[in-house]
Amino acid sequence: MSEPAAASSGTPFLEIDRARWAALAPAAALPLDERQLIRLRGLGEPLEADEVADVYAPLSRLLNLYATARRRLHQDTSAFLGEQESKVPFVIGIAGSVAVGKSTVARLLRELLSHWEGTPRVELVTTDGFLLPNAELERRGLMTRKGFPESYDRRSLLRFLSRVKSGVEEVRAPFYSHLSYDIVPTAEIVVRRPDVLIVEGLNVLQPPTVGGKLAVSDLFDVGIYVDARTSDIARWYEERFLRLQRGAFADPKSYFHRYASLTESEARERARSIWAEINEPNLVENILPTRSRASLVLRKDSDHSVRSVLLRKL
Repeated sequence: MSEPAAASSGTPFLEIDRARWAALAPAAALPLDERQLIRLRGLGEPLEADEVADVYAPLSRLLNLYATARRRLHQDTSAFLGEQESKVPFVIGIAGSVAVGKSTVARLLRELLSHWEGTPRVELVTTDGFLLPNAELERRGLMTRKGFPESYDRRSLLRFLSRVKSGVEEVRAPFYSHLSYDIVPTAEIVVRRPDVLIVEGLNVLQPPTVGGKLAVSDLFDVGIYVDARTSDIARWYEERFLRLQRGAFADPKSYFHRYASLTESEARERARSIWAEINEPNLVENILPTRSRASLVLRKDSDHSVRSVLLRKL
């Protein structure tokens, strides 16, 4: 079992407990109502208003300050070089295990950041769209390693982010369907020079590959890692699988429709098997080692609430 990263005077991180972090919350009223919170919640995640106010409101303000400072630095650098300033999006990478809640964090930050002056236009892209199509994964014998680094078209993802960071007016990304569990060739996501782009995915904080010149994480202004004990994540994954089995898997169009008729005990056994064979090895081998590369770590407790924040010292 992995434990969340420790933080002491000998590490590059400053650890801030929940109470101290909550005290940094902005005085402005929370811009989200209960209906919005319900829409933003992940499957099985008990996201409440106090969690948003205590954790994510201060985080959104800090990220807004970072984005504003980066824009000011860009303006000053352009003036120093005698160049015409061009708008370049501030890019945030969010990493973490399957079922740890990173998608909810990404959706929340997109919503909250858009309420701050200076970052009204925030867009979100997940790296699922850069998974290789199922047919190609089958051809390479990688279907059982879907979500592992080698299952992504990293070159396309790098090209996409490079164009975003270059200030290209319009950049397109592939669209992934969780219903069909595959890339949809007739659909795409269009990013048009937002103030902030959030990129969410399992392995986005990985270092360059051996012999590689550039990593996806090199194009981030801030990297966030959503952390929890492995035993808690395994339990969350099992609970989420059961909810999906009773819900989305019932759709005949679902890739996982074959699991819809399982009994609860059979579904639990299948979820544990998938976790042990695929998701836990990916976490241990590929995702967890990138935690130390983050600018900020959200440490979750067993009930999904954030109990402390690790902030990289400047």
